[in-house]
Amino acid sequence: MIELPPLDRVPTQADLLVTHEAIHPFVHRTPILTNRSLDELTGARLSFKCENFQRIGAFKMRGGASAALRFTAEQRERGLATHSSGNHAQAVASAAQQLGVPAYIVMPHDAPRVKVAAVRGYGAEITYCNNTPAERQAALEGVVARTGAAFIHPFDDYGVIAGQATAAMELLEDTDDTLDYILTPVGGGGLLAGTALAARYFSLGAQVYGAEPEGVDDAARSLRSGRIEVNETNHTVSDGLRTHLGERTFPIIHRHVPEIFVVSDDETVAAMRLIWERMKIIVEPSCSVPLAAVLRYPDHFRGKQVGIILTGGNVDVDRLPF
Repeated sequence: MIELPPLDRVPTQADLLVTHEAIHPFVHRTPILTNRSLDELTGARLSFKCENFQRIGAFKMRGGASAALRFTAEQRERGLATHSSGNHAQAVASAAQQLGVPAYIVMPHDAPRVKVAAVRGYGAEITYCNNTPAERQAALEGVVARTGAAFIHPFDDYGVIAGQATAAMELLEDTDDTLDYILTPVGGGGLLAGTALAARYFSLGAQVYGAEPEGVDDAARSLRSGRIEVNETNHTVSDGLRTHLGERTFPIIHRHVPEIFVVSDDETVAAMRLIWERMKIIVEPSCSVPLAAVLRYPDHFRGKQVGIILTGGNVDVDRLPF
């Protein structure tokens, strides 16, 4: 196992390379899929990086492993802790299980049942709270005070950002750096920030864009205003995208991402259904937002080679939105 040094600054190209090597035992190198019918429908040439096939069913495993490896063995012995509605919770719980240490996860009462069950399956101790930032933080502080566990932020952590960047590194390598654009969903911004850094360091010309739901369009508003904006509500079918950008993710995104596209929940659900029906794979709503953006803004993407990171497939099949 490779120990990683703590990261207290924006990751460099060297940081991303050593992170990719270090997390190798914890993650899968996920495949790139294409689909002729979706190319015909969008007028673009789409390459899908299938992180729905990742361990724990989502890209979050990359950031969780990267951050966990930056603690000392002594720090990890007391356990790993986080707050999350699902995929990051699973990543931290799985990383802790693989490292042989406890995991303490704060989850909102309304977290998807499939994600709660998975976290419990990795042996984590779950503490429930109401789904507000203040109550999540208060519950987490209580857990950390009681256990002494090391906290891994869901997105606003340079170690997490470095881990998430590795998905785009693989996408660029496996497409021979032929992409014009790379699209990712954006919630807290860990994946988008990491993808932007990967494109800057490892691509000659790929431009990175974000995509998010209209109901929680804080990232698009933040890009326009030049400061972190928040959402008044969190009403969207894309449960993984309900949070706002962080102090570490926002500056990277503001510098390297020129635009964030917004889509409706209806458009997201339609894109999700297309992926299920045309590609024969399971994806969750948050994962489908970038394809929804390609469909909503066809003039921007027509004739381009577009990489899309399919972020996860942890969906409750008893409560499908279509």
